[in-house]
Amino acid sequence: MSGMEENLGQRRKKILLVEDDDGLAQVYVIRLETEGFEIKRVPNGEDALAATLEFKPDLILLDVMMPKVSGFDVLDILRNTPETANVKVIMLTALSQETDREKAQSMGVDDYLVKSQVVIADVVERVKLQLGV
Repeated sequence: MSGMEENLGQRRKKILLVEDDDGLAQVYVIRLETEGFEIKRVPNGEDALAATLEFKPDLILLDVMMPKVSGFDVLDILRNTPETANVKVIMLTALSQETDREKAQSMGVDDYLVKSQVVIADVVERVKLQLGV
């Protein structure tokens, strides 16, 4: 049985993309939809919690550097909200400092990827790994 046939019986995994860069977000949305995921994108951290509660994603791709509400703030809120505490979160960041990675891990992030060190295929691979698909 091919992978496609196996997946027909299951609902598509949902991913919430929290990214303020429109161009980058578009690339991720197109690629992840091509991979068979259902995607919702919000442009900032303020919309992230409401979107998580409404969309109920299986995984959140979370940018760190955003105006007003940072990815760290969003992660903190998600982990401290019962309905969202167990959602998988992969942080995507321009920050390569080890202190940021450690901070994210201490806050319960599932994965932490530095944008300059990965290509979109790597991100897709990590998403699939986290979702077990």
